[in-house]
Amino acid sequence: MREGGVQAFAVRRGAWRLRYDPIKGIEFKHTLTGTRLQGSLTFTVGDQPWTLTRSRDDVGDRPAWLDAEGNVQGYLACRNEGDRLELLVLHRCAQSYVGTMRLSAVVDFGPNSFACRTRAPLVSRVVQMASGPADSRLNDSLFDVDSDTLLRFEADTAWVTSATGPTFGVELSAEVADAARSVLVLDLQRCFYASRYVPHYRPIDKARCPSPPSGWMSWNVYFDRAGAAENLAEARYGARHLRPFGLEFWSIESWQANSDRLPVSAFHNLNLSCHPGQFPEGMKRLAEDIRALGFRPGIWTVPFGTGDKAFYGAHRDWFLHDDTGAPLHNWSGLYVLDPSQAIVRDHMCEMHRVMSQEWGYEFFKVDGMSGRQQGYSAHFYERDDVRRAFRYPCSNPMKLCVQALREGMGADRIFLACQGHYSGPEAGVADAARIGGDIVAPNQPSTWHNICSQAGSTLNQLFVHNILWYSDPDTLLVGTFHGLEQARVTATVVALPGQMMFAGDKLAELPPERLSLLQQSLPVCAVRPLDLFPIFDLRPVWDLKIRRPFGQWDVVALFNWTDQDGEVAVSLAELGLPPASACLLYEFWESRFHGRTTDVIRLSVPARGVRVVAVHPDLGRPQFLSTDRHITQGATSLETLHWDEVRQALVVEVRLVGGHATRLRFAVPAAYALKECSTDSGAAVAVQPAAEGILDLELLLPESRTVVLTLGF
Repeated sequence: MREGGVQAFAVRRGAWRLRYDPIKGIEFKHTLTGTRLQGSLTFTVGDQPWTLTRSRDDVGDRPAWLDAEGNVQGYLACRNEGDRLELLVLHRCAQSYVGTMRLSAVVDFGPNSFACRTRAPLVSRVVQMASGPADSRLNDSLFDVDSDTLLRFEADTAWVTSATGPTFGVELSAEVADAARSVLVLDLQRCFYASRYVPHYRPIDKARCPSPPSGWMSWNVYFDRAGAAENLAEARYGARHLRPFGLEFWSIESWQANSDRLPVSAFHNLNLSCHPGQFPEGMKRLAEDIRALGFRPGIWTVPFGTGDKAFYGAHRDWFLHDDTGAPLHNWSGLYVLDPSQAIVRDHMCEMHRVMSQEWGYEFFKVDGMSGRQQGYSAHFYERDDVRRAFRYPCSNPMKLCVQALREGMGADRIFLACQGHYSGPEAGVADAARIGGDIVAPNQPSTWHNICSQAGSTLNQLFVHNILWYSDPDTLLVGTFHGLEQARVTATVVALPGQMMFAGDKLAELPPERLSLLQQSLPVCAVRPLDLFPIFDLRPVWDLKIRRPFGQWDVVALFNWTDQDGEVAVSLAELGLPPASACLLYEFWESRFHGRTTDVIRLSVPARGVRVVAVHPDLGRPQFLSTDRHITQGATSLETLHWDEVRQALVVEVRLVGGHATRLRFAVPAAYALKECSTDSGAAVAVQPAAEGILDLELLLPESRTVVLTLGF
């Protein structure tokens, strides 16, 4: 095929196939995965574009670059190593031209894929997250969750944009001054997580668990003394004040026959007997009472050992013993089960079948699994002396255990691995995992150290959240043992990344401003990481990028982890926002408009505090800025947002919680004045006096429903 002397060509490099057509452009296709890029590949010297054509010498698979006069001035070299394809510009002999090679293409990738960043920068203060197909100029890759396949782009500049479904746009460019340098790279990496971090990789199962679980559990304030009466009293309060906001589960801790006093190793974990004083009507009745209040019942289990001497005596052969015949022990029990035996695993299975099918529990927090030391089962089973104690050869004890637990619970129950290691077999079975230690020490209130530990665990394992399973950072405690600033920090740490949100305070004792922190964390927002690598430092800037069909904005948390008041600043470029773009800033916790910026967000943040800023592109007309309903400032409650240019009206559909006033903030430039404010539902509307160009509205309905608000200007 010819057009002006330019000829089509095809080149194969491993699994990559290149096809060039003068009219259709260039296509790169990975034949083993179906990944396809279609677009244009150009090389420009000064202001003169060169054109690709088929080889004009005896090297048939080396396309040529033609200058404007039709002379071959260089070649396109395509080199592959496995699934990595490198594109180079080679000059003829002693000729040398400085130019720019550009690839502009549409990419067809996997059906459950998203743009992300996979090369950890040497220095960074920012961690990226997204709700919806939000874009960032920091992204360098595409990842498909279902197939565990990554396509990484390498160039001087790379810009990946989301389109619809599995389609993306990519713009790559590189300055070519050295003919020996690979300038554009398409690096397709199969088994991305499985080969690095998660050998038992299985994409998260959202059919069983469509969103991160939320709920309440007693241990972190009641410790081991909360019985049925305390749980139900809290649940009745929670049904009024948290269930309307999206709280789903009520999970029972420390229910075993002698579980009112630590250590856990002494608890009667294996015989399904409950504490007669604290749970006099039994666990089945408690599950029924919880469900009657509108919650799904959950339960804590430690199925790897027991402190029950009678149970041990009746089943001595089920347990592990050292070379002298003495029982082995760990955190889970004074007597630890031998998982190499099928009869032992059958007992684990049957226990959880009873709790699930006969008692009616739907959420299982399985403790004693991995942790970070030999007291927990995964580490314990790896010890040489323990492996010698197995009755049968057993190279995969934890895998056998989690399979038995899942079988007992049933395919429709939620399995929280506490703690769970993404490097272990629970990654292929569990729905969620505790990612760090307890937020409190036994019988002690939460401290600043605990909050920092919670934040560190969040950052360290954020890269598997909502991809492999849901992260559980332990309970969100906002009681008055923390100052208000510190309570805001822990609420931001838990809620902004969309992690599991289990409350744990004595709810009726919370002041209204503390209870609102829990309400503003519900429902859990659907968030996935954009930085697909572990992070081991407490970064001061957490950027949640939100995209909905009606708009895109950022919610940026600025943390001050120090003991001194100070200023925290971040540039728009550090956030991956377009350079020199004008943005409007509204801070959530203090309900304050911070004006307009084109370069840097800079706020004063108190010691051990946080400020959470909604960052919206300045549209130059009336626009939505923020709502006090949720920390994501619109991501969970806004359903549509439309500017009617003809009517000069902003139409907003917003979900309200019955009986709870919701405030909405809008930016109104000086050229506009509010002429109309109405709803379709008879909702009470209170308009606050405008200040600094901000319109402040309050909406209230007796029942939960979606309201259409119209603002005419």
